[in-house]
Amino acid sequence: VANTGFLSLCAHGRVTGLAVEAGAGLSHVTSVCGGRTLRKGGRCLGVAGEQLSGYLHRLLLESPREPSALRALTENALTRLKEQCCYVSLDYEGDLHQRGSHRPATFQTPDGHWITLGKERFCCPEPLFRPELLHHSCPGLHQLAGQSLRTVPDHARTHVLGNIVLSGGSSLFPGFPERMCLELNFLFRGAGVHVEVLANPKRGTAAWAGGSMAASLPSFQHTWMTKGEYQEHGAEYVHTKF
Repeated sequence: VANTGFLSLCAHGRVTGLAVEAGAGLSHVTSVCGGRTLRKGGRCLGVAGEQLSGYLHRLLLESPREPSALRALTENALTRLKEQCCYVSLDYEGDLHQRGSHRPATFQTPDGHWITLGKERFCCPEPLFRPELLHHSCPGLHQLAGQSLRTVPDHARTHVLGNIVLSGGSSLFPGFPERMCLELNFLFRGAGVHVEVLANPKRGTAAWAGGSMAASLPSFQHTWMTKGEYQEHGAEYVHTKF
């Protein structure tokens, strides 16, 4: 058992940085300094892939297009539709109110029907940045990242700012890295820093890759928590060992 944010950083060859994870069930932000996670910097967002799929389905059902085909969409087909057709807008409000700012996309369902998507393409992932669209009162993922960065000690903050990595399947939307970079630079405007994010094409499985890399290092072997240690100290001891 290890922190997935730390493992995502390991997959990028880093032991200091900020991991912004957008997965299937939850999204997380984790700050790490020198291989140790800063627990006070951890943040969680209850918006991720599953919620976005449901939101996309709801948006499509509200449109006048192919209602019978939309109601018959399976969970797997809806996920493929989301992955193939949706993207993150760099100017959500502008694209929402400006006609012709987005190109429609078509998708063929397993039963042969064709579905056309319009503004749903960029509306679907927007709750990652605007959770209020799903009636969540918490800040967006970029704001949580900003909160986490501000918990990092001053001497390490510049280093962490230069090592922000994205991971998780829901971070694979086209435009997601650019939007995250744009939002973070806006949050830290006037601070004299330019924020960049690292978005590996294989970031969907970064935590698994990082876990494989970390567990294969000789230096990792001393961090194993034995059954005896677990029984003596409990699950919290993992934060001491690793």
